Amino acid sequence: MLAKQTCAPCSRALLSRKCSSMAVTTRSRKLSTVTKAALKTGDRMQDYPDYFRVLRRSDGSSTTLSSFQGKQPVVLFFYPKQGTPGCTKEACAFRDEYSRFTDMGAAVFGISSDSPEENAAWAKANNLPFPLLTDSNSILRKSFGIPADFLGFLPGRQTYVIDKSGKVVCTFNNQFNAAQHVTEALNALKAAQ
Repeated sequence: MLAKQTCAPCSRALLSRKCSSMAVTTRSRKLSTVTKAALKTGDRMQDYPDYFRVLRRSDGSSTTLSSFQGKQPVVLFFYPKQGTPGCTKEACAFRDEYSRFTDMGAAVFGISSDSPEENAAWAKANNLPFPLLTDSNSILRKSFGIPADFLGFLPGRQTYVIDKSGKVVCTFNNQFNAAQHVTEALNALKAAQ
């Protein structure tokens, strides 16, 4: 049974199955996520309500992905857990090529369900020049449809490139080749210019 609901943060009407993960409670008006089909190249971010969600940054401030629309492209790489070997390799690969991203006008963000404090300590230890975002309860991960790895035990490693207009121009998922995420993102940015 489909029920029409309104997303309070962005005033968009949403359709969801009664048994889906979205719930709007009458008392608290809390909104949890809608699990959608996987976000793919060509999708418009405006169609994803969590594009407007406020995210905490490792530097203590907060941001929304939608705040970059019309201003600059965004590179968003989801990593499973700060401090692990694969995630450190991926974040450091983005760090090492960071100037190439900024030369193309892109904002770069790493994102996981780690707390802002954990992310801040990890960013400092690895000299990461870009903010890390906290995806509390993996809400974005779920709404973007990022598949889990290892029989669902490990959050997927996924990178998106979103152009200035809010269109997804690249999606890349590979748990084992962390450095390839940088190459794929740079190639997508070049092609989108």
